[in-house]
Amino acid sequence: MKNRKEMIKTFYKIIENENYDELKPFCHEDFVFYPQIDTPFYGVKGLKDSEDKNFAPFPDFKMPVKEIILDNNDSAAVYLNFEGTHTGAPFNGINPTGKSVKFSLMMLLKFKDNKIIEKRSHVDVNDIIKQIKQ
Repeated sequence: MKNRKEMIKTFYKIIENENYDELKPFCHEDFVFYPQIDTPFYGVKGLKDSEDKNFAPFPDFKMPVKEIILDNNDSAAVYLNFEGTHTGAPFNGINPTGKSVKFSLMMLLKFKDNKIIEKRSHVDVNDIIKQIKQ
């Protein structure tokens, strides 16, 4: 597999393109996703199910990786910017407004056997709501 930073960039590009089946080679068989809260979503299917709900309100979204910080203990912090227009599904009960949003995301990835075994997401949902209500 490519070096770890390239692997992470490719992983997020695949998510941005919503080609979830292509994530399987990147994810450990015990992969788990924790979106913002400690409710786990298991496997690539769990990640897809969770992310579909998050991205459906913003069908034109882009999510470029801005920075990756690696440590020596099989962890990585990934900083991304999310940009999209609220023209899709309702977000948090708010019908599409046509408003553009831009917010930052911080992810913590953990690795095992050179694959991602855990992904934790941290985002300020209230900031998103504020932007689509303005």
